Amino acid sequence: MFIRVCEHEYTKKCFNSQYQITKMSKKIVALGEIMLRLSTPNQKRIIQSESLDVCYGGAEANVINSLTNFGLNGVFVTKVPDNPIGQSAINQLNRYGINTQYIIKGGNRLGIYFVEPGFSLRSTQVVYDRAGSSITEASFEEFDFETIFKGAEWFHISGVTPAISEKGAILTEKALQFAKSKGITTSFDVNYRKNYGRKKSY
Repeated sequence: MFIRVCEHEYTKKCFNSQYQITKMSKKIVALGEIMLRLSTPNQKRIIQSESLDVCYGGAEANVINSLTNFGLNGVFVTKVPDNPIGQSAINQLNRYGINTQYIIKGGNRLGIYFVEPGFSLRSTQVVYDRAGSSITEASFEEFDFETIFKGAEWFHISGVTPAISEKGAILTEKALQFAKSKGITTSFDVNYRKNYGRKKSY
């Protein structure tokens, strides 16, 4: 099995247009997990496919990417492993013009999710493999939120981070409390998924 990096024409246009947009003054910060997405090509099922397309994504990363493309100063905060996979995820964010300077490195691995695109009457299927990923072990104290939130007007987070681990729940709560103490507007996308893989709900 080999892995093929997906490069679609519309994403290239997004990458190119990003640098033609003049940044607005508003700084938006998002905290969450960025994951390695492996999807089957040509509507094949996972058990049929001999190759997988590679992309990176995550609920909060997708939001900050959209806001950055609209011209806002998007900042993404997460923790990724200190290896080529983690750096590749950062590079993907950089290509969209997202500020990644506050991403920290450490931990064992990047979370992965396998996607089997839906076709006809068959719905899309997703299999998560994210246990023990770097962000699930991250703590509030590892991030310099005083600096991260300097000049920020908005802080966005989703229900994914608190759902994937106890440490993720604590990180989410403390980050939200700190943002509120700074008078920063916060938004929370519940983003419920029954197959997150964590038995205890938050």
